[in-house]
Parts: sequence; structure tokens; C-alpha cells
Amino acid sequence: MALGAISTCGVAKGSTLPNHAIRTANLSHSRSFMPSGSVGALQFRLKVKNSVFRYQIFPLFMKERGSLAPRTLVFAAQKESDESESGSSQSCIEDQMHMALEYNDGSRDPDVEVASITLSEADLSQSAAQLGNQGNLLDKLKAVHLHILAMEQWNASRIKLCHRNYTVSATNLIHYLALKCLDVEQLKEDLSSVGLLNLETINPCVIANLTAGIQMLENLKSYPLNIKENACGEISNQKSLDKQKKGEFIIDTMRKKASSNMKILLGPLADERTAHIMVTVGQEVTENETLITDILKSGATIIRINCAHGNPSIWSEIIRRVRRSSQMLEKPCRILMDLAGPKLRTGNMKAGPCVIKISPKKNACGNITLPAQVWLCHKGANPPAGHISPDAILSIDGQEFLNKLQLGDTVRFHDARGKKRTLKICKRFPIFAGTAFMAECIRTAYVQSGTELYIKGQKRKSSVGEVVDVPAVEQFVRLRVGDLLIISLDSSIKQDELTQPTVDAYRVSCPSSYLFDSVKPGEAIAFDDGKIWGVIQGTSASELIVSITHASPRGTKLGAEKSINIPESNIRFEGLTTKDLMDLEFVAANADMVGISFIRDVRDIVVLRAELEKRKLHNLGIVLKIETSSGFEKLPLLLLEAMKSPNPLGVMIARGDLAVECGWERLGDIQEEILSICSAAHVPVIWATQVLESLVKSGVPTRAELTDVANGRRASCIMLNKGKHIVDAVSTLDIILRGKSTKVKAELKPLVLSSHLF
Repeated sequence: MALGAISTCGVAKGSTLPNHAIRTANLSHSRSFMPSGSVGALQFRLKVKNSVFRYQIFPLFMKERGSLAPRTLVFAAQKESDESESGSSQSCIEDQMHMALEYNDGSRDPDVEVASITLSEADLSQSAAQLGNQGNLLDKLKAVHLHILAMEQWNASRIKLCHRNYTVSATNLIHYLALKCLDVEQLKEDLSSVGLLNLETINPCVIANLTAGIQMLENLKSYPLNIKENACGEISNQKSLDKQKKGEFIIDTMRKKASSNMKILLGPLADERTAHIMVTVGQEVTENETLITDILKSGATIIRINCAHGNPSIWSEIIRRVRRSSQMLEKPCRILMDLAGPKLRTGNMKAGPCVIKISPKKNACGNITLPAQVWLCHKGANPPAGHISPDAILSIDGQEFLNKLQLGDTVRFHDARGKKRTLKICKRFPIFAGTAFMAECIRTAYVQSGTELYIKGQKRKSSVGEVVDVPAVEQFVRLRVGDLLIISLDSSIKQDELTQPTVDAYRVSCPSSYLFDSVKPGEAIAFDDGKIWGVIQGTSASELIVSITHASPRGTKLGAEKSINIPESNIRFEGLTTKDLMDLEFVAANADMVGISFIRDVRDIVVLRAELEKRKLHNLGIVLKIETSSGFEKLPLLLLEAMKSPNPLGVMIARGDLAVECGWERLGDIQEEILSICSAAHVPVIWATQVLESLVKSGVPTRAELTDVANGRRASCIMLNKGKHIVDAVSTLDIILRGKSTKVKAELKPLVLSSHLF
């Protein structure tokens, strides 16, 4: 068997094409490297050294028993010098690509002789000059089209491994990647100048849009095609053309495929909505009977639970409330559970005292401008409604005490310091199974569990209420620039070591040994999604010494379970941890989707697929969380590997860790690229991290947050994190996604020219 191979070689801009631009290589000796009788095992490696290529098309003929069947390959020739471009060019990622040689009817024969037609340097130079000088738009578009079909053939084996549900989507992803490997800036300008095609928006259906553009240009041609040009430039990939004829790659079909993938994973959209709303919840919803119902009423369609926090008991209660509220409201709601993954976090800290500070508002001179608002309710009662925002909530064990309270009463108590303080009852609220009161406090007080309340002027024995269930104060260390921080593998750090520096250094813990095994002195380290940065000064088997280089001027708090990122370190994590595998059993039985955190490599997907196959979980949705540099760079390969399973598939842009890992200045471009890749793969995207964060926490959004949400409407789902004003945030986001706030058109008034102007 003899095979003619075409290889590409780069040349300097402005230089003439060398004689060795086309090479023919005899690969008859390569037969020993192939399985017996298999032509499909042949592998070709395409190295695109430069992305600034123009293409010349050459026919390749397969010869069998005297008959010739045309095949077409692409030759890459260097572009002519262009003053508008710089001398450097972007490199295209090299990848191993495969091509199976087949007959037109799809059968194979091991005894196939393939011969290449070698053109002379004069013919090649003439053709290249014709293409470069004439700048024929139709020829350029055909060359791009052909390059994309060639890439599909080279990756045929990879596409074939994908599940039938994803074959079309995987093929379109290959088409998109092929287009991205080319420098088509000039082609974009040429197409834009004639108003024909926008290459920036064809991601969901690449080949169909290119074919439509070629057809339109063909129809616009006012002169007959040269026979020789037609023979050399004809796109003859019969298999791909057959697919188009069957309707697999037409624009409408591809759009329906993308919409179908979104519905299968996330569910159908409500009327007029452009994207789903996902809300992250935690233990707080188990302490409030109406919170889940209010969130669903406001427009949320997906609830997210992070398995890094809580336990199966808490998760079960959350899911029970979600299912009940969804059924009661007749509003479908799906559940996503994120596996914790191998993420590095600070360890738990010893619980602080169960005390709450009550402080009135004061002006710059220290005078009270507004008394502190204190909510008094019986033990186990729900928090106040969303429109009521007290400064403190006190649960009282003593229904008799609450029953005797009247508007205008004064409640006396001694705070944690022994100071005498009073509360003035000003409002009464009927609540479920009882009554609640709003009281005012004009002096700072520290109230702890066990504090006794008395109604002034009444006997103690009949009017005592005891404060209970005051939450423990969250412990933290406050770090400033120049501070030293010791991170220890040992989690049993004493309380005084946390609140006060020991040997001029604060201490926190990290339960993961990965942190101590891989880092080196001099590497940067970030905490709490990049709010605090430092440099590692020293390492040992169980401790790290960090010098803080970035923090708030007044110091930044670092508490328990906050993220730790080391962007420059090559920490080797396991794909799914032991905890993840245990949690996966619960997720499979109770949730609709599983989120896979900190995906870094194709091996992580292989392990995940094996675990899902072992449990026969073919319908469980998979959400790949892209939050590392490696995960972003390998996203196409991760998607193709995940597409080998029939499970519904999605991607979450976890912008918190992603920004820290890749750099703040790159985040905008990175999220755009993720959206483009997923659009080409027909994979729904979840837009996450700090969406409307100011609105969620303080009740007032920033302008930047609102425009961020508007930009996020291109995703299939937008995620909100938990916060005090989460219900209001969901309502606001629902309005934006329904388009009510976008249907604003500028009023165009006719220009009236006064006669005195002439």
C-alpha cells in the first residue's frame, strides 16, 4: 500500500512559497504498525505552526482496480504580508487527529492504493498568487469550509466514541475548534463588508452557516465558474454532505438540539423567560418554614445544595421542603447537588461564645439617631418576613412571658457584662402559632443564651422569659498586610491561638494534606476567593508560613471553610474524593443533577463516568464546574469525554475560583470563550458567582451587577448565592430575565428645522 501525504510548513511573511511546500511520503513501511486489514487505524498528525494561513485545495484520488474516487485535502499556504497585522501570530494547539479512509458507500478495504497529485512550483505559486491577489471571497469561504470538514474526518474516531445523543453536538464542536484554529480576521471583515455572514455568531451551527454563505455567494456570481477551479475547489466530503441532506446539520435542527439539551438538563423555561434562576441554599432554609416557598414564588426554578457544607440530615430536610413547595405551588423545581471535590479550604475553628451584640445607630458625634430594632418571638418561631429587618432576633423560652407583654411595656435585663439594659415594646405582630413583638434598645447590649428578661413593674415569678438559641459567634482572624499566618495540618488549634498572634503569627488549619505536599516557598497563595493574598515563606510536612501581601487597610477577616488557592502550584488532586463517592450515593437518590467541582483533566471525567456506569445512573444530569486554569484550557476535551455517556450535560462558570486561578484581568475573556465553546457543543451554561451580590446582602444592587446580569442572559441559567435579601434578588432577576426591563426603546422625534436657520 502506498500513500501520498500532504504536510504543511510555515514560511516567513512576504516570502515566496518553497519547493517543499508539498511533500509526498511513501508510507508503505507503516503497514507493520497497523492492525491487519484495517485502514481506519492510520493516523495523521496535523501541525498548524501558524494560524495565519490561506488555503489551496488539491484533489486526492483513491485508486482501486483502475477506478478513481475523488477525495479532497487542504494545503495551508502562508498569507501575504499584511500591514494591518503584526509580525507574530497565534499558535494553534496541536492535537492528534485521525482520518478513516472509506469508500463512498462507507465500506473499507485494506488493499487500497492512494496516490497524490503533485503540482509544480509554478502551478502552486500561480494558484497561491491568484488566491492572495484576487482575494476571492467565495474561494476563501470554501477553503475554510473544506478545512472544517477535513478536521471532522481527522477526528472521526473521537466523534464515533460519543453517545448517539451527542454525535451532532460533538461534530459541531469539532467544526468550531477547526474554525478557531484559523486566522479569519480578514475574512470576517470581507464578509461583514458585504453584509453576508458574521463568523462570531455561527457557533451553534458552524457548517450549516458556512454552507448557506457559500450558496448565497454562488447565487450572487454573475459569471460562470471556471471548470478547472470547480474541479479543484469543490467540496467533496460526501459523508458530511449526506448528513446535511438528512437534516442533521441544518440551522433549525442544530438550534433545536441546543434547546433540547437545555430542557433535558435544566427543565423547560417559563413563559417569556430567557434563562433559569438557580439559588444556593443551606441550613437557613430548615429554620424558616416559608423561605423556600418565597424563593420559588419569586421565580427560582432550580435549588442548589453544596455538599461541602452540612450533612445528609440537613440535605434531606432541604429537599423535602423543596419538593413540597414545588408541588404546592405547581411550579417545577429541579435540584443540583455539588460534590465538594478536592477543593482546599480553611479548617473548622472552635465555636465562639453564644452572644449577640445589639447596637443602636449613632451619628458622627456619638448621638443616637435610631434605636436598635429587636425581634422577640417564642422558641422555634420562624424569622420575620422579608420586609421586616430587625437588628437582632431573640428567641424566648416562656410563652407566658410573651402572652403578658403589652405595647408600651419596658423589659429589663442584665447583659453579658452585667450592665443593666431595657427594651421598649413598640409593635405587635401575629405569627404562626403565637405572637411576636418588635422592641427598641437605645444602649449597646450583649445578650447571651440564658439571659433572663423581666417586665418592669410586675412580679418576677410570673413574668420571666429566658433567651435561648443564641448562635455562636463566628470565629476568625483579621489579617493585614505584613502579618504572618501559619497554616497547620492539625485542626486542634486552641481558641487563644486564633484570636491573638502566637510568636507574631496568626494560625488557621487546613485538613487536606495536598496543600503541604506540593507547595514551594515563593509561590503565591490566596484565601476566600482572592480577598486575601500572601506569599509562602516556608514549608514543612505539616505547616506553612505565609506572609500577607494583600488585604484591606483595616484588615480582612479569614474564617472557617474559606477557599485556599495556589495558582502557581501543580497540586495533584484526586478526581473524586472518598467523601465525594459517599455523597454521590445520596445525590443519585435525591437530586436531579450532580455538580463536579474542580475538574482539571480528562481522567477526572473518566473516573466519574466509571462511577456513574457502576451505579447505572444514566439519567442523572452532570454539571462540570470550570474553576481552574487546567479545566478551562482542556474544556473541549472534557466535553468530548463527557459526551461518551448519555447523561444530560452542562457547564458552570465558577467565576470565584476561576478568577483567582487564571487572573482577574483574564476573567472576562475566559467566560466569553467558555460560552462560545459550550454554544458550539450545544451544552447549557450556568452563570455563577457574585451575581447581584450587593442586592442579596444589602438589598441594593450596584450598576455593574445589573449589567453583569444583562450580559449573563446569554447563559441558560443564572445562579444566586444565599443572603439576607435573596427573595428580593430572585424577584429582580426574574423581571430582568423576562425582558420586562429590556423593552425600552428610545423615542425618536422628528427633527423640526426652524425657518430662521436658512
